[in-house]
Amino acid sequence: MKINIDNTLCKGCLICLEICPKKVYTISKKRNSYGSAMPEAVLENECIGCRLCERLCPDAAINVEEERK
Repeated sequence: MKINIDNTLCKGCLICLEICPKKVYTISKKRNSYGSAMPEAVLENECIGCRLCERLCPDAAINVEEERK
């Protein structure tokens, strides 16, 4: 899976960290356009494609894509 986080949409609520069953996300040192800490998909290879993060992100800042092999 490929996880894209749009830092212009993300407000740093970090719901994705709480909801991810595989704990793919961590808090990044990067800041979003609001100055808040952003999530970072550090364990992207562990993603099972449930798309909970994508569906529950209140700002539609996360996009999960299947990588073609």
